[in-house]
Amino acid sequence: MRMTNFVTKLAATAGLILSGAAASAQAVNQDLDIVGAPIDQALGFQPAATELARDLQWLDGLLLVIITCITIFVIGLLAYVIVRYNKRVNPTPATFTHNSPLEVAWTIIPIVILVFIGAFSLPVLFKQQEIPEGDINIKVTGYQWYWGYEYVDEGVAFDSFMIGYGEGNLNDSISAQLEEAGYSDQEFKLATDTAVVVPVGKTVVMTVTGADVIHSWTIPAFGVKQDAVPGRLAQLWFSAEREGIYFGQCSELCGKDHAFMPITVKVVSQETYDAWLAEAKLEYGV
Repeated sequence: MRMTNFVTKLAATAGLILSGAAASAQAVNQDLDIVGAPIDQALGFQPAATELARDLQWLDGLLLVIITCITIFVIGLLAYVIVRYNKRVNPTPATFTHNSPLEVAWTIIPIVILVFIGAFSLPVLFKQQEIPEGDINIKVTGYQWYWGYEYVDEGVAFDSFMIGYGEGNLNDSISAQLEEAGYSDQEFKLATDTAVVVPVGKTVVMTVTGADVIHSWTIPAFGVKQDAVPGRLAQLWFSAEREGIYFGQCSELCGKDHAFMPITVKVVSQETYDAWLAEAKLEYGV
C-alpha cells in the first residue's frame, strides 16, 4: 500500500498525473505570507510564531550574555596574568600551591551561575514537555523519505512529499509544479505537495513516531522539535499566533534522501481551516 502510494506521489510530482491537492494548496496560499523559512546568508532566528519559540529565543539571548561576560572575564584574566606574571617582570615565581579562598570562589561561582541558568531554562523545558489538551490532534509518521499525517479526530490522513522529489535539480517541470501549488522557485526543497493546515490560535498536539528509522519533526519558527523513533510515541505541541506558511526539515540523519523530506505547515483562519477540512475529508478521508 505504501509503495503504491509512493509511486503515485512520484508520478504526480513529475507531472504525469494531475493532483487536486495542488489547486487546493494554491487556494490556501493566496492570503498567506511565508513567515517561517530559511534566508540565504541570514543570521539569527526565524520570526517566533509561538510562545514556545519566543521563550527559547529569549533564553538563547540570556545565555549569550552570560557566555559573553564569562569569555571577556577569562580573556581579561589571562591577559592580566600574561602581563603581570611573565618571566621578564616576575623572574622569581611564587612557591605556594594552594589558595583556599580562590578555590572556594571558583567552585561556588560556577554553581551559582548554573543555578541561575537552570532557574530560567527549566520552566521553558517544562512548558515544552507538559502537553496540554489539544484542540487539534495529529499523528505524524516519518518514512524514508516523506511524512505521513493523520488528523485523528477528523478521519483525514495523507502523505506529504517534497515538490519535485526524485526529479533532480530545479528545472522547468519542477518550477511549474511549484507555481501550480502556489509557491515560487525560492521554495524548492522546502515546499511539499500536501501541507499540514491548522487554525491560528488553536492548540495543536502532535503524536510523532517513525516507521523505519529515526526521523525528527521540527518547525524552527514554532520552537518545536521531536524525534520520530520507530516503536515509540512522543508528543509535541504548539499554538501558532500568526497566519502564514512555515517550513521545517527532517532534523535527524535518516538515509540518502534525508535532505529531501521537508515539512510545510500552513496557519490559517478558522474559516479557511473549516473550508480546507471539508475538502480534505472528501479527498483524504479514511
